[in-house]
Amino acid sequence: MTPIDAPLLAIERAAVRGWPAAETKTIDGWIARSTSGGSVRANSVAALDYAGADIGRAIDEAVAFYRRRGAASRFTVSDVSTPAGLDAELARRGFARHGDHVTLVKRIGIDAGPPPNATGLTIERHQATTPGWYDVYLQGLSADNRAQAPALVERVPAPRVFFSAMRGANVIASGLSVLDGELASVQCMATRATARRTGAATAVLVAIETNATEHGARWLYLQTDADNSTAIGLYQRAGYAIAGRYHTRDLA
Repeated sequence: MTPIDAPLLAIERAAVRGWPAAETKTIDGWIARSTSGGSVRANSVAALDYAGADIGRAIDEAVAFYRRRGAASRFTVSDVSTPAGLDAELARRGFARHGDHVTLVKRIGIDAGPPPNATGLTIERHQATTPGWYDVYLQGLSADNRAQAPALVERVPAPRVFFSAMRGANVIASGLSVLDGELASVQCMATRATARRTGAATAVLVAIETNATEHGARWLYLQTDADNSTAIGLYQRAGYAIAGRYHTRDLA
């Protein structure tokens, strides 16, 4: 697989559906998202399907949407954002660039399936969150993200599956996957500090891939900070490749 083979626009649309904001407004095909802080994805314009004729008016409407909520105006600009020239227009209007991210993908279901879990850990699949799952997932978040994360997680649409890597009765790593046709996400990956470099995250990835394959998915995708070399290295060793990039443009 080469990165260009991935259906990047479909993946970006699925990523929007798979992490719903508390409030949204459609602006000429863009989706302005607001969630009272926390997640960048849930507090920015998903600029994927522009269908308007006046980009300046659409940007002004987005700015007004966030100002009414006392929030900074923010756009997520990806390789498949529209219209062409959006990033340059935002920069011209004083939107500062922040938050470089990468989208990684893996083609699945084309061979014998994912490798077996060789860690000896037990992986539990569940349809709802558990206290142990939240304990692991929330520990690595900033205070702002930690406050908003539970409400965001509970809005994640079905079909969704939560994954817990267990050492005995203790959750040591977490994950979440949303099934969306031929796509399945990899989200909420976290490992307890005392269990890092033990293969727990890899075991969760294997379980997510197994679940996705069982349900007919053909692509796994995830998004992470571009400067998170440790995470990117983990995913690349698991067979993921960088398929796209995105960043935000913020206006205070």
